[in-house]
Amino acid sequence: SPPAFPDDDLESGQHFRRRAHTFSHPPVRKRISFESQPTNQTKQAPLRRQQSVNPELLQTSNNGEGRKRTLSSCSNDSLSGGLPQTPRRVSWRQKIFLRVASPMNKPSGSMQHTDQSDTTELLPLSPHTSDPGLDPLRRLLSPMHDQPYDKRPKRTAADYRALWKTAIHQQILLLRMEKENQRLEEASRDELHIRKVKLNYQEVCQCSQEAQALWEKKVTAPGRTTNPQDKEEIYRALCQGVPKSRRGEVWLFLSHQHRLHHRLPQRQQAPDTPYQDLLKQLTAQQHAILVDLGRTFPTHQYFSAQLGAGQLSLYNLLKAYSLLDTEVGYCQGVSFVAGILLLHMSEEQAFDTLKFLMYDLGIRRQYRPDMVSLQIQMYQLSRLLHDYHRDLYTHFEEHEICPSLYAAPWFLTLFASQFPLGFVSRIFDFVLVQGTEVIFKVALCLLSSHEGEIVECDGFESIVDYLKTTLPNLTQAQMEQTIAKVMEMDISKQLHAYEVEYHVLQDEMLETGPPPDDSDRLDRLEKTNVQLKKQNMELLEKLQAARQKIQSLEMSVENFLSRESKMKHMIRSLEQERASYQKTIERMRSCLPPDVLTDVEMTQIKTGPNGKAKTAAKKP
Repeated sequence: SPPAFPDDDLESGQHFRRRAHTFSHPPVRKRISFESQPTNQTKQAPLRRQQSVNPELLQTSNNGEGRKRTLSSCSNDSLSGGLPQTPRRVSWRQKIFLRVASPMNKPSGSMQHTDQSDTTELLPLSPHTSDPGLDPLRRLLSPMHDQPYDKRPKRTAADYRALWKTAIHQQILLLRMEKENQRLEEASRDELHIRKVKLNYQEVCQCSQEAQALWEKKVTAPGRTTNPQDKEEIYRALCQGVPKSRRGEVWLFLSHQHRLHHRLPQRQQAPDTPYQDLLKQLTAQQHAILVDLGRTFPTHQYFSAQLGAGQLSLYNLLKAYSLLDTEVGYCQGVSFVAGILLLHMSEEQAFDTLKFLMYDLGIRRQYRPDMVSLQIQMYQLSRLLHDYHRDLYTHFEEHEICPSLYAAPWFLTLFASQFPLGFVSRIFDFVLVQGTEVIFKVALCLLSSHEGEIVECDGFESIVDYLKTTLPNLTQAQMEQTIAKVMEMDISKQLHAYEVEYHVLQDEMLETGPPPDDSDRLDRLEKTNVQLKKQNMELLEKLQAARQKIQSLEMSVENFLSRESKMKHMIRSLEQERASYQKTIERMRSCLPPDVLTDVEMTQIKTGPNGKAKTAAKKP
């Protein structure tokens, strides 16, 4: 009779794992005999074939711990009645497995299995099995590993060279991949750092979660650049706030929507020249742009570094626009507008948004050389003060303060040159929707909120100093209140009426000429100016002559002082010489005998102090 299957040792505590889903040979049905029962009553229990491992996978595995294949023992419960079983034949695969994995089999002391953690859990095989034909090392090594060691062919020098060449090539590829990954990681970190530096300002009117979700939906919509959306809905979303991290994308979205609703005529549109082509050209405004780079946001970290990333981007943007718009060229106020755009978007996006501000919203008119548009804006602001804040207007008139002294930088830089960046960014949100009307509303709100402090200033210098230095230092509450007032105001009709009024007055002045009183007064002022210039020239000549005389006198005094110092030095040296002579004479006298000393004194008396003999007085 065929031998029975052996019992597993349950006391060993060894629980084997299941093998893989392949069969190396078909299962063989074995009969189980029982000693205590007759043959006709013997029940043969079906044996369950455990899943085995494909031998090819075992040969390709290079990690012994991660690719161990184990076999589950057949417990007594798998047999009916729990009766003892006869031993079964062990296959050659089981022998290899028991020799490697079983702690009960100890063919050598070094082959004992002591790591119990590896027998309780098996790492899953990779679902992506590699193709052996794609690995050059495997193609070279696998034919030899498939044969017994003593029958393997001897490798030649060419084989070793191929192995080394392949290994070196793969190592070079790995090193290149590591360097590229490191470069990408550093570039990503640098980009995040630059973005953090750019947006390092305090927001005004914090954006709610609902508003953030709404803007997220709008800026990521598929047809945002082709399908126009409701303007009222966009304005309501704008009043709820704009997330700082998405502000650049929101500005691009607003510019696209404005172009969809208001299409400019072809002759008024900006030239369609690519940004990269403009950067390759030269501009005549290069010197002026380079000079103003350090003056644009000098305290901001992104623009403070001389010829750093911020200044280079700003230079490229200003250069490209000066070449695009030859009529305007470059104006100092444009640099602040471009700087605000660069803080929220890339160069090309900022260039597109700058073209939108200049051409579509018409801001470029105030940068023209004639400055006519800026004069109209100053007139409109004065009329707003006259109609809505009469006391403030009267106070300005009494001290001869015109709006161009304090409001011109507000219009030319869109408040970016003097006010906090968070406040300016919030103003840009509304400018991209409502245009230059927002500048008037912000200026009017600022002047009205500080009307009391301005009226208390009783001098020209104090008023101008307050408007230029004190007023821009707004608190967070003041900025939020100003933005809230701006959202509630509507002065579009008044601005249009004031502009028409300005043109009517200008036409009247051209037709009638200046009033006679003004012409006479102008003549008198011109004559007075000529006389004053003549007097100034005379005084300058006298002053020049006096300076020359003073210079000559100073030189004479210096000469006298030098001669005096020389004489004093000579006197001191002569006095020292005289003192030394007197000491010598005293020593010589002490050495002479008394009778000789008496003769010397008598001779000295007769000769006198000059060493000459005294002449006897003639008798009469």
